Amino acid sequence: MTIKIKNEELKQELIGEVEKFPIYTTQIINLANQNSQGTRPKVIGQLSELIKECPEKTYEGWKKWYLAKHPKTIENASEKIDSMVNNLKEAIQKIDKTMIKKWVEDLVLEKTFIGLRFQEAILKKIAGIKKEKYRLSTPPEESKGIDGFIGDIPISIKPITYKTKNSLRENINAKIIYYNKTKSGLDIDASELLD
Repeated sequence: MTIKIKNEELKQELIGEVEKFPIYTTQIINLANQNSQGTRPKVIGQLSELIKECPEKTYEGWKKWYLAKHPKTIENASEKIDSMVNNLKEAIQKIDKTMIKKWVEDLVLEKTFIGLRFQEAILKKIAGIKKEKYRLSTPPEESKGIDGFIGDIPISIKPITYKTKNSLRENINAKIIYYNKTKSGLDIDASELLD
């Protein structure tokens, strides 16, 4: 038998009151907080450690202890988030249907195409470094784990995490190029091919 406690009930049990926020406001505040990093440990302290350090076991005791130890953190975090909310308000004023359409096209068409076709970009980049031609694999070659060829060398392109997942390793008769997707693009490890 599974017993569930809803978040509101948990708050009610531990704190005694449940704060109500208007619809969508917490999503905007969360986004502003992520962008401003208002509640990072450098701003508010390492809470998981502080809660252990706190001698009080009630919410009111914790609140009093924390605020005495860190009197300016709530204000500092709030200021950072408020500044970002103001930036978001300005940005929202710039959003119109045309911009939304461009954003949807970018997501659905461009990012999808790039996300699903980046293997070709990797092959092209490494082939350029090696001054060789490249080609994508045919369906029968693909079924053998080969993503393409650089010159006559069969290539398999795998995420960097593939290196650590020995249980998933297939027997691929190809040189492996590893990649890691980052915010700014792709980091490529082609050492099997370039050494």
